[in-house]
Amino acid sequence: MLTEFELISRYFTRPSRADSRAALGVGDDCALLTPAPGMQLAISTDMLVEGRHFFPHADPYALGHKCLAVNLSDLAAMGAQPIAFTLAFALPEAREDWLAPFSQGMLRLADEHGCELIGGDTTKGPLTICITVFGEVPFTQALRRDAARDGDDIWISGTLGDARLALAAYRRELTLTADAHHMAAQRMHQPTPRVALGMALRGIAHAAIDVSDGLAGDLGHILARSRVGARLDVDALPAGAVLSTQTQALRRNFTLSGGDDYELCFTAPASRREQVLAAAEKAGVEVARVGAIESAPGLRLVDAGGEPLDLVPSSFDHFAS
Repeated sequence: MLTEFELISRYFTRPSRADSRAALGVGDDCALLTPAPGMQLAISTDMLVEGRHFFPHADPYALGHKCLAVNLSDLAAMGAQPIAFTLAFALPEAREDWLAPFSQGMLRLADEHGCELIGGDTTKGPLTICITVFGEVPFTQALRRDAARDGDDIWISGTLGDARLALAAYRRELTLTADAHHMAAQRMHQPTPRVALGMALRGIAHAAIDVSDGLAGDLGHILARSRVGARLDVDALPAGAVLSTQTQALRRNFTLSGGDDYELCFTAPASRREQVLAAAEKAGVEVARVGAIESAPGLRLVDAGGEPLDLVPSSFDHFAS
């Protein structure tokens, strides 16, 4: 059985990088970070608990990927470039056959984004994973939730709903073919953080948030913080490849209220539509214009013809279910 320090040394300690922003990394009481001149640090923490955020006996490689991806998604929503992260987790036991793929999934994604593991903690207990991620963004260019303005377009990156569709199939709420379920589950287990898009939207977009708990609820955070309302064309919401084959009612429900998408919802002035599209092309991701910010408070849902929809969208709440 591995000791705590053998576990850290074997799976989570890596050689220093030439471009490292960490003056001191894994192995001391604290890590030391040096932000670049003219930059602010963007910091976010997410905790994932077995049985609450992921299934027991989840594939460790995919879990390692997702644990970091959900944190990188928060940086993306601020327009921040990832620089480093810490990892703290409790394990029922230190099994090498679990630790090896878990660390591989996590560190491969970290390498893709130049995000260095600089410290953390480990102990014995129910499987719980907590990551704190650090990024940097130029002063005044962070994409904040309180910056939406009346007349802004509302945009969505990528597609929505396939992760929620996969969860419904796991829960036996509906039936999918094996191939369809596998395809949808990829969106649930290995989301793609839209870091490049967030950075490309600096100076173009006003406000942004990542879609983790359902679009209606997450957009609601922007509306509340910005003290505005919105009109949202539910039929313009880009459904995932598998969800797009389902009924209109299911498409509307899961694109509006499904979670675990980790796409970006952002607002930008109507005068900057071409710049938004150019930023999306630069980042290699599709974006869809799905509504508009309005001065009157509240979220108004309409169909493709502009007619009001009598829908009651929900959003995930950790203490409500």
